[in-house]
Amino acid sequence: MAYSTAIALAICIFSLFHNIGGTLSDGGCDLSRGQWVYDPSYPLYSSTDCPFIWKEFDCQKNGRPDNEYLKYRWQPASCQTPRFSGRRFLERFRGKRILFVGDSLSMNQWQSLTCMLYKSVQAKYTINRIGGLSIFSFPAYDVSIMLSRNAFLVDTVHMRNGNVLMLDSIENGSYWRTFDVIIFNTWHWWLHTGKKQPWAFVRYGVNNAHKDMNRMVAYEKALNTWARWVDSSVDTDKTKIFFQGVSPDHVNPREWGDDANSKSCLGETEPVKGTQYPGGSHPGEVVLERVLRKISKPVHLLNITRLSQLRKDSHPSAYGFGGHRGMDCTHWCVPGVPDTWNQLLFAALFQGS
Repeated sequence: MAYSTAIALAICIFSLFHNIGGTLSDGGCDLSRGQWVYDPSYPLYSSTDCPFIWKEFDCQKNGRPDNEYLKYRWQPASCQTPRFSGRRFLERFRGKRILFVGDSLSMNQWQSLTCMLYKSVQAKYTINRIGGLSIFSFPAYDVSIMLSRNAFLVDTVHMRNGNVLMLDSIENGSYWRTFDVIIFNTWHWWLHTGKKQPWAFVRYGVNNAHKDMNRMVAYEKALNTWARWVDSSVDTDKTKIFFQGVSPDHVNPREWGDDANSKSCLGETEPVKGTQYPGGSHPGEVVLERVLRKISKPVHLLNITRLSQLRKDSHPSAYGFGGHRGMDCTHWCVPGVPDTWNQLLFAALFQGS
């Protein structure tokens, strides 16, 4: 690599991930700003390379008839995304434990990362599940990549009158902080109502319980609880903390300027062109960035929102959950967009090395 190129790449990575105390990048080369370009050498792996892809994400096996959505590569505006190396990743984290904490979008990224690593090294692996914890391990490297399903991060407590969402309680934190790397995520479930809402009451403070409250207010209160936990309880010299960012859905075609399409993301075969998403900033990401700015300890934001907003074409749509069962414009096909999320994670983990 030429000296000038190496310097440019170092500046690029520094700019994106220099967010000590939650301060987000506002200058230089930002890996999260750019556009999707067609690249016939993509994807990084095929679904047949990854025998453990869950049926929810295996769009090709589920009968999706097109595959052009697999051929797009994320191109930052002023630099290159560092090349992912699974072998280097596993060597670097030999003997370590990595934990994804969040909802099914965390599962999406966890599934992508395990596929990328397996494709790179073709090493023997094990998959175990203990309660709500999924454990993917490479014994030869003594590396475990785990997934803990926790849709809200804060606690949900079962009481006589129903489940209570405790916006100021985070008891699981005592277990989380034992890991070497943690990637957090929460957003998808905060707007669910009716039968999809897994709690009957929401509480903040000792005597402040409600049947419901403004969901964006509740979301921010929960994130602030998580932020206080990071600052008070995590030794960031031992544990690297990441936040996945908000993964957008594509249920409203008007957001990408297609008023005539009444089928949501179904039939979309290419990304939104250019660097800007017509629907504008995601409200959940705005709240998240506001909370991250308050944290005094180093927390790295994987700023995936805008690059994912541009990918209206990469959802399972009718080809998730075994094929033709409902419409999924929230999760992502694997291979697909979460692979780019993991390229950003790789860049952040290896910055300065």
